[in-house]
Amino acid sequence: MTSHQWRGVIEEYRDLLDIPAGTPSVTLGEGGTPLVRSEWLSGLTDGEVWLKVEGQNPTGSFKDRGMTAAISVAVHEGAKACVCASTGNTSASMAAYAAKAGLTPIVLVPDGKIAAGKLAQALVHGAQVIQVRGNFDDCLKLSRGLADHYPVSLVNSVNPVRLEGQKTAAFEIVDRLGDAPDYHLMPIGNAGNMSAYWLGYRQYADAGKATRKPVLRAFQAEGAAPLVLGRPVEFPETRATAIRIGNPASWELAEAAREQSGGRFAALPDEKILSAQADLARRDGVFVEPASAVGVAGLLAEVEAGESYAGKSVVITVTGHGLKDTITALEFFGDIPQVVVDADIDAAAAAAGLV
Repeated sequence: MTSHQWRGVIEEYRDLLDIPAGTPSVTLGEGGTPLVRSEWLSGLTDGEVWLKVEGQNPTGSFKDRGMTAAISVAVHEGAKACVCASTGNTSASMAAYAAKAGLTPIVLVPDGKIAAGKLAQALVHGAQVIQVRGNFDDCLKLSRGLADHYPVSLVNSVNPVRLEGQKTAAFEIVDRLGDAPDYHLMPIGNAGNMSAYWLGYRQYADAGKATRKPVLRAFQAEGAAPLVLGRPVEFPETRATAIRIGNPASWELAEAAREQSGGRFAALPDEKILSAQADLARRDGVFVEPASAVGVAGLLAEVEAGESYAGKSVVITVTGHGLKDTITALEFFGDIPQVVVDADIDAAAAAAGLV
């Protein structure tokens, strides 16, 4: 049996991606992320629940899948600079891939509404970070305008090439499980990821690589739930900053994915999202940022409400690593325990509750 080192999503799936022939692969080795069985959630549901751990991508989020495609095509088309609006993860990813490609990255973020870890990533990778007095939707309007009037490539998920890269996560899930799951749960903010998963699942089913397509269920925070409400939210608010978006760019694509898969949208309060983040870390050893726990929180809420997943296979995408936003995680626990002992074995044992 022969094997090879993972080459990144373009080289692993090039024949399945709708990108120009001859597009170079600007890669940091993204994709190939773990699919981890959750004993906790499997036991709770009497089903088989798997976590697609996208925080294991190079910059710590699923955004790298789409960014390798967007930046590679931008280079192929002769771009010298790129721009994005971001609540954090897109900016971190774009800056890293732009650095790899030798492009100038320009990032527009809502003033004071970005987690410090993500801002640090963008700055360290050399991005020109512009903080905008407004929300994500304002930043996206400006990014579109810059791309329309200046020689820069827009790499938000409104760029269809981004979805080509992101759909590879669906390929990986089917390749690993041998078929598509019965259900796929995930957070939803700008709605590109749900759209991309559906694109990937449909493509594999059409090619005979899967016998079915999953039901998609996507969850938002109550303070930023335009898809649930059916209208834009002018001033979205949630501690789950990665999905603090009031007018998703891929709204119509996500609604189509919901309808075609027989799925639904639902919203959750921040306290349930943060509780799920803590439980996931303590029970399954998977530390995710707040927005990434929304799919887990959604499953817990549905089970509590009487929904059955018994005998079903379920995949939950957890989108970004917990180190992206440590401040919110620490605040959830209140005062940080300050246990200090002398350099003595018995004192350490007592402090640890061993005696």
